Amino acid sequence: MAEQTNGHRTDGRPSTVPKHLIRALYTESTVTVYQAYAPSIGLPAARDGRFPATWKRDRMTWIKPSFLWMMYRCGWAAKEGQETVLAVEISRAGFDWALRHACLSSYERTVHADQASWKRQLRRSPARVQWDPERDLRLRPQPYRSLQLGLSGPAAGRYADEWTVSITDVTPLAHRVHALAAAGDETGAAALLPRERPYPAGEGLLSAVLPGTLRPA
Repeated sequence: MAEQTNGHRTDGRPSTVPKHLIRALYTESTVTVYQAYAPSIGLPAARDGRFPATWKRDRMTWIKPSFLWMMYRCGWAAKEGQETVLAVEISRAGFDWALRHACLSSYERTVHADQASWKRQLRRSPARVQWDPERDLRLRPQPYRSLQLGLSGPAAGRYADEWTVSITDVTPLAHRVHALAAAGDETGAAALLPRERPYPAGEGLLSAVLPGTLRPA
């Protein structure tokens, strides 16, 4: 069987993966997520290993465990204001806390008893989850979904000031992968991708944000 990288077969044929699944680069204690910023924020963050004072802790910030979805969002670090791609290594304890306190960003009848129940959860949740189509090396949508995790209020502050372990500028990696993919060398490009694996999500970690399971009001 052909090797799979980030859920994609290197022989170009589709792979069978669950529709909703967190795939991430992680260790026993940390998980890596991606964000893209203007150089005025991204470069100091990577240099100092923490977000600068200009990073707004009172705004919602979205983190993405999928490298390729980040490439789709920032256009391979070419979009204005997203020229610096950061790999932010955070504690798994913090990541799991955010998931346990999250609510879906939109109403889902298989998760919420009704819209009123969803709105109540949304108001009190410091984190939000979206499941968006994963992307391949050509940034084409895939039939399975990638997690986007929005952090606000106390979750955003904890992310910046407590959970962050390291911040690395991976813009050069984004450019190398893009150059290889654009030249038609998808095997070479795939070999450079972070080795994202299914993230352990036991003990109901995703029960409140996984479509298909009806939750009580």
